[in-house]
Amino acid sequence: MQTPILGWDIGGAHVKAALLNDSGEVEQVIQQPCPLWKGLPHLQQAIAAVLQALPKQCQRHAVTMTGELVDCFTSREQGVAAILQAMQEKLAPAPIDVFAGTQGFIPLNAVQPGDYMAIASANWIASAQLAAIRQGHGLFVDIGSTTTDILLIQNHALEALGYSDYERLVSGELIYTGIVRTAVMAVAQQALFNGRPMGLMAEYFASMADVYRLTADLQEDHDQSETADGAEKTPQASARRLSRMTGYEYTDSDWPLWLAFAQELKQQQKLMIQKACLKQMHRLESSKSPCLIGAGIGRFLLKEIATELKLDYLDFNQLIKQSTKVGHIDAADCAPAVAVAYLAGV
Repeated sequence: MQTPILGWDIGGAHVKAALLNDSGEVEQVIQQPCPLWKGLPHLQQAIAAVLQALPKQCQRHAVTMTGELVDCFTSREQGVAAILQAMQEKLAPAPIDVFAGTQGFIPLNAVQPGDYMAIASANWIASAQLAAIRQGHGLFVDIGSTTTDILLIQNHALEALGYSDYERLVSGELIYTGIVRTAVMAVAQQALFNGRPMGLMAEYFASMADVYRLTADLQEDHDQSETADGAEKTPQASARRLSRMTGYEYTDSDWPLWLAFAQELKQQQKLMIQKACLKQMHRLESSKSPCLIGAGIGRFLLKEIATELKLDYLDFNQLIKQSTKVGHIDAADCAPAVAVAYLAGV
């Protein structure tokens, strides 16, 4: 038996939490929208909403984050300090362990300014470390709303080339593309549309959420961000936003055209991620084909990539014990929150 623990992943657009019960099962997973770039009150509200959704007060917490990067902070250090202060105010007097990447966990009341950069944007390390414990070899890929992490696991160990965002962007282990918040113009500058190749407008007219509403890949529970024009999230409104990328006037009678355009944009994003996966797979020491381990709300893309590359696919949910009470938001959707709860509870 272990003390129940709540794992937190504080992002720039969402707050995610995972409750690990005394049997080591993920009992509850919560995702709250949190536009942190608009100010700390949004974080405080999101934390309160998570706590209100819990069946009872949790006596222990583990925290990781990426939200320190948002532009309401002048530096990552300031962001880490502000987020930790907000967590302290909302969760005290319960013990809080802060994940500091390769340094492990630090009790919040023992965190020093010199620890801030190790704490900053370390959530991917937690997920990959847990995957490495449970699966000896493979490529761990977390496709989220905004970014994609691609991490090599060999001999039950994470083999990362980079640890800062800068290093990981250079190594190709961090791809700034996701299935909800990414602008279409960041994925495709050219596309096959209406039977011919063409350039697309470099304007924030549409996001990839519009694409995946039309392809029916995006679940409503995962669709928590504002649209580019502030309008509704219906398939028709999504198609209208996508039409602006082409300069071709939207009409309902052209519905097959918009569905085909959405599939074209999906394929471009999937190919981008597939190429990044192949780049990391070339580092494998073994000639044996790796297993692709999928996490994040966009892992449906990784399943398709695995099929196309004739590789085995393993879902993050298969690595952990999960209660049948977990709802539409599951452990694999919020892998870093689950991982810090598991790792802190070991």
